[in-house]
Amino acid sequence: MSKEQKITNDIKVPNKDLEALRMNFPHCFDKNGNFQLEKFKNNLTEKEINFSTESYGLDWLGKSYARLLASDPATTLLKADETHNSKPENANSENLLIKGDNLEVLKHLANAYYEQVKMIYIDPPYNTGSDGFTYQDDRKYTVKELQQLIGVDEEKAKRILDFTQQKSNSHSAWLTFMYPRLYIAKQILKDDGVIFISIDDSEAATLKILLDNEIFGEENFRGVIIRATGTTTGQEALKIGSSYDSCLCYSKTPKFQLKGIPLKGKDLNRFNNDDNDGKGKYALLQLRKTGNADRKEDREGMFFPIIAPDGSQVFPIGPTDYLSRWRTGKDKFQKFLDEGLIVWKENGEDIEEFEDEEDEIEEDEITDYSSVTNENVDISKFKSKWKPYVKYYLSERTKQVSNLWTDIDGNKKGSIELKQLFDKKKLFENPKPTDFLKRLVTISCNSDEIILDFFAGSGTTADAVVNMNIDDLANRKFILVQIPELIDPKKSKTTYNYVKSDLGVEEPTIFDVTKERIIRAAKKAKINSNSKIAEREKNIKELESKLDLEEKEEKIKELKAEINLLKEQDLGFKIFETTPIWEDYDFEAEQFDSTQTLFDIGKLSEDDIKALLTTWKTYDGIALTQELEKVDLSGYTAYYGNGKLYLMDKGFTTDNLKKLLEKIDSDKKFNPTSIIAFGYHLESKNLRELSENVKSYSNKKNIDIDFITRY
Repeated sequence: MSKEQKITNDIKVPNKDLEALRMNFPHCFDKNGNFQLEKFKNNLTEKEINFSTESYGLDWLGKSYARLLASDPATTLLKADETHNSKPENANSENLLIKGDNLEVLKHLANAYYEQVKMIYIDPPYNTGSDGFTYQDDRKYTVKELQQLIGVDEEKAKRILDFTQQKSNSHSAWLTFMYPRLYIAKQILKDDGVIFISIDDSEAATLKILLDNEIFGEENFRGVIIRATGTTTGQEALKIGSSYDSCLCYSKTPKFQLKGIPLKGKDLNRFNNDDNDGKGKYALLQLRKTGNADRKEDREGMFFPIIAPDGSQVFPIGPTDYLSRWRTGKDKFQKFLDEGLIVWKENGEDIEEFEDEEDEIEEDEITDYSSVTNENVDISKFKSKWKPYVKYYLSERTKQVSNLWTDIDGNKKGSIELKQLFDKKKLFENPKPTDFLKRLVTISCNSDEIILDFFAGSGTTADAVVNMNIDDLANRKFILVQIPELIDPKKSKTTYNYVKSDLGVEEPTIFDVTKERIIRAAKKAKINSNSKIAEREKNIKELESKLDLEEKEEKIKELKAEINLLKEQDLGFKIFETTPIWEDYDFEAEQFDSTQTLFDIGKLSEDDIKALLTTWKTYDGIALTQELEKVDLSGYTAYYGNGKLYLMDKGFTTDNLKKLLEKIDSDKKFNPTSIIAFGYHLESKNLRELSENVKSYSNKKNIDIDFITRY
């Protein structure tokens, strides 16, 4: 199959919902690909679905424009920072830092990383009025154009253009800014993925309604995390001072499973028993139910006698001599007994009891003791010197996540961490502490997931990920996006001077701080890694000297494997940036000349072609960090990856075509399913020859190959 594609018209965000409609209801689309809602409704009876005329929702000035922004093609290309990316620590890295407007970047990522990201964390502008947020949009439309594009009347089109072009910070402006970014972010999330969004009271309520009704749906709301910031704001405005912010949590689908928090401190220290049987450390959980609902009448079936080591009967009796109950019924108790999990203690034996309200065994038993009450029995006859406990092993034991996080230091800790990295210089206001990001990763991600932050700021997310990987020998990857926002020398003098003088950047931006922090965080992680390697090498030497130690070889093998994992840690990152497509385009003009070519082929540089190739491969679903293989076709260089072969350079001839067809037949590892040619660089006769031969050639592998000409 042969077809032509325009550079920008095809770089769009995939829409799974629309694809499902097109697959199942193709007759509800017109010849131009427009979905016909009325025709769709007519195909369904009222019994099948109820199309409500009234519903709860969120409306704002600019909503239709926000939807346009979400579906509009990208207006940029992606360019690699080849100098940075070629450094040894970065050459094979799968981590990413991307410079550019995050809306543009998300559109580029939407295909290559479609349903690939497990966790997204963002800390967007709070729209407090003092955080500097204003709506900024490079897109220029006339009133008439906007009317046609989003289907609004002239007055509304004028009002939308007014706030989009006047740098408004209204609620409508903020929602218009956030909607397309969140919409695309949802497409990038895995089905079992999750997003965390930090916000304060200025837009918290608005954001929740937006997420509930326009993006993720109420059924995927997982809760709000309340994080203590450590500082109090708002008092000067005659308001109640605020010393917290919120972090809204939404999953993409109900498939998301929240993980627990690893035990530490007092909770961890309770697991101080070890029978050296390979099962690990354990705590002792009192078999008698404690806390709420601990009385006999709460669960009659869990009041029964069990036999102590001396043969006597033991009943659950509360501390103030009331009839209590066990945590389990008879069958479950017998299972504990058979597995050797019951431990008996006599009165007077010291024991640090472990309490866990989650360990409730929900099963009732019919007993012969239903008539026994505190009022009609002598409690002393039920009391015993024996107490039964259950072994409760530490393995995979976690603490349930609550919504109030007071055990994590606030923004002051984040500032201290950043100052420590930057030689005591304060370069950023109110950065999040890394412990906060680590906690979010812990409760949501496995050890090999991708984490995205498209409001990167100082780069806390990357710092947290690389150092977590060292601590738990994991392989998580980060993608950070940061706009090159200029640093105001009057408002941020220290930061401006540092970036300009110490980093040698002529026009200092926040991006430069982000980049430098990741570099410094990686160096810190490397020091930590080397320390852990040295510790394990020391342990190996100690084990080798102990000739009589059982399982010595197995332990040494485990330590060596851990050393290899530490040495293989990905501490680098690749940098890409967005660059405009229409370099010579006059954005002040009211109308776009549809006949204008996107490129003047006479002005195209080698860097332009590289940027074009990077953009195309990303659109075709190839990760940004994946290098394409250079393929020699009798002196002509093509680029190959994931079944896609790109012909970008001038000079493709018949001889090159013959070599291409020969390679398809003979090279087992070369199996292109698409051949993509840059139309401006191949002559018309060569394009026709390519197209005809690809369509007619019966290759020995029986590969169906699409030929695509792009402009």
